[in-house]
Amino acid sequence: MEINIVEKLLAMTLLGSEWVLWLLIILSVVSVAIMIERIWFFRKVSMDFARFSVDLGKCLDANDLDGAKRLCEGSPSLESQVALRGVEGRQRGSSAVEETMLAYLMSEKQTLDRGVIWLGTLGNNAPFIGLFGTVLGIIIAFHDLAKNPAGGPSVVMAGISEALVATAVGLLVAIPAVIAFNYFQRLIKRHVANSESIIQLVLANQRR
Repeated sequence: MEINIVEKLLAMTLLGSEWVLWLLIILSVVSVAIMIERIWFFRKVSMDFARFSVDLGKCLDANDLDGAKRLCEGSPSLESQVALRGVEGRQRGSSAVEETMLAYLMSEKQTLDRGVIWLGTLGNNAPFIGLFGTVLGIIIAFHDLAKNPAGGPSVVMAGISEALVATAVGLLVAIPAVIAFNYFQRLIKRHVANSESIIQLVLANQRR
């Protein structure tokens, strides 16, 4: 029996584009949830880095390791926790201290990145998902016109206007995701750069 693949695919597309809209709505909810969680996370680990680095430098210059530990333990930020690993391992030598701090930094970077890649992926692909819904809607509109030629252009125009909603929703989902992705990426780079600066501060004092 001959199978007409075009007819099979057409039958699938005629299921409509409403499911695409529901998919975009679900993705938007997930996106907003990630944004809220990341905002809360970065607020929790924020710190006055300039003041922290000065205070840590004073403790290290005075060889006040207990004071340095208390200072680091007082904040859950990445920078302070990287410094804490360095202060606690000072007796093992510069090389071991550097490796310990770098290893901790690399492991915690995954925590900083959590969910952010999803926002970037969604921002890049949501418009295409919306466009897919629009294409489905246009196919349905022309199919309806073929079935009812007497309806004229109004039949097609009504269907196309509804189909374009999918593209609009796709953009509506993508734009905030892209903005949030860029914002969180900037925060991540700042925390990593600050941590690398702390590593150099601890090592400079270690070698003295």
